[in-house]
Amino acid sequence: MGAWSIALLGAIAGFTIVLGLPFGRVRNPAPGLRVFLNGTAIGILLFLLWDVLVHAVEPVEAALTAVAIDQTGTWTRFAELATTVMVGIVVGLMSLVYYERWMANRPERAPTPRFGPGAASVAELGVTRQDGVNAGRRLALMIAVGIGLHNFSEGLAIGQSAAGGEISLALLLIIGFGLHNATEGFGIVAPLAGGHDRPGWGFLALLALIGGGPTFVGTLIGQAFVSDFLSVGFLALAAGSILYVVMQLLRIADRMRRRELLCWALLLGLFLGFATDFIIVAAGA
Repeated sequence: MGAWSIALLGAIAGFTIVLGLPFGRVRNPAPGLRVFLNGTAIGILLFLLWDVLVHAVEPVEAALTAVAIDQTGTWTRFAELATTVMVGIVVGLMSLVYYERWMANRPERAPTPRFGPGAASVAELGVTRQDGVNAGRRLALMIAVGIGLHNFSEGLAIGQSAAGGEISLALLLIIGFGLHNATEGFGIVAPLAGGHDRPGWGFLALLALIGGGPTFVGTLIGQAFVSDFLSVGFLALAAGSILYVVMQLLRIADRMRRRELLCWALLLGLFLGFATDFIIVAAGA
């Protein structure tokens, strides 16, 4: 199987994310559905946070084992990998913190929208419109960026498996990641469901490109060369950005005041993440 065939399949694995995006256009959903979507999104993102941190730390631990136990590595390599993880997490988290503060301090250029029935999930954020982009859309974009960074590392895994001649493993990873990514679309659009401004198909396509496109790019790069620093760096950036988004979604969840339903939905999202990850583990990755 050629490199472009693998890359195409990697793109398909990434863009299964579009399956959940149309839920962002739902008008006037019941309050329970809004809580359910938000909770499921939190569960999926909590799983992703755990997943990316585990994979980011693995090369660091391997480097430490090599130098401290096997005496085959160097402290320099360990320090470089550990620093890459720490810097990536700090940049991923704090860049979004300062970006959000910058957006909040910008002068409004249009009147604050008035919300009707069914808009509580966004209204509870105290949304104001700035340059035509409301808080719900900004949060959806942030979620898509975090997931995109994570999916880039998945693409690297696909590409590196193919580059090593393990085509069957690459194909199984494509299937597993495709199923896994199918759940991530719901997490991206959770802040949009029931909003005053229903997102257009163009905006949803942009979210799909940001969240799913990096899998294709990662597959291409992964087939070209192998780099622990590249993989670790993007995983760390993803962890920081996902951590920020989880904090924002928890703030929304706290204002919805339906904690039992929220917890069940959170568990569902978490278990969906583990279920799709088990498929990847079964593939031998």
